[in-house]
Amino acid sequence: MDTAMFSKRTPQSPSDAYTRYRATKASAPGTRRGTRSSPNSNSSRRLERRRKPATPSNAASSPSPTTPSPSTSPIVMLRVGPSTRLFAAHEAVLSASPFFAARCHPQTPSPTPPARLRPPLQPPGKRIELPAEQPEVLSCVLEFLYKGDYSPRLKHNARRQAWELEDTGTDAEGQSIGATVFHQQAGEVILRDTAIYCAAEKYGLPTLQRLALRKQGLHTGIQCSTILASARYAYAHTPDTESRLRAHYLALIIRCRETFKRSGTMQMEMERGGKLIFDLFVAMCNHMDDVPPSTISVCSSAATTH
Repeated sequence: MDTAMFSKRTPQSPSDAYTRYRATKASAPGTRRGTRSSPNSNSSRRLERRRKPATPSNAASSPSPTTPSPSTSPIVMLRVGPSTRLFAAHEAVLSASPFFAARCHPQTPSPTPPARLRPPLQPPGKRIELPAEQPEVLSCVLEFLYKGDYSPRLKHNARRQAWELEDTGTDAEGQSIGATVFHQQAGEVILRDTAIYCAAEKYGLPTLQRLALRKQGLHTGIQCSTILASARYAYAHTPDTESRLRAHYLALIIRCRETFKRSGTMQMEMERGGKLIFDLFVAMCNHMDDVPPSTISVCSSAATTH
């Protein structure tokens, strides 16, 4: 039933008034359109203006702020890791990644019920299996897709004119808290930001790659064994054309060579060999080329071309 209100325009008969306005009271028989309105009619018009925003047409154009706007994007269920940990995300958010977009679009969503019969939360109609992904890593990826960053957040210190991580400290050994994670696929502890960088490479998120690389450079007190394990993981999960993360590890080892040359883990890594060690050798040679010859003592008979 329509909302009862006073009308400036007087209907011709009481029956017409009731038919048109339902609950509107019919005007007196002697009232005419040209007559001067009384003070009561002025107050009626003011009351009408005050009530006007509550009409259905205005209410539809400006919904109540207390009523949440339902999302029109379908929900996608992600089954992650060997334990099949479940994550839910909107398809529109996941589609920012070419990897997820390619897996969402071919799937046929479940038929959408009418709006009046639709529950507040629709059951997921699409599923993506990620058995080799680390749940802690995917959680950071989803946080980045929704918020543009992941915890701990990157902030700029205006006083120091430098970037830093918020709400982070160091443990008893001086290592940054939360910097590492035990990666099930690698079978050892690696830097979390390295795993996130490699995941961003896989999902086609270059902005997340740059963010993860910047955050990784802000950690302190990382053990040599963790750095080498992370470097091996980076080499195993990035293409040979990738240059930023790999170069980061090579420069880090060269810069901290006084520490690494005393590391037993580094010795075993050198004996194992691999592309990481060859790239490190090339980077070390390039570094030596930049050092003035007068500061280098080389025995010419120490190496041959054979």
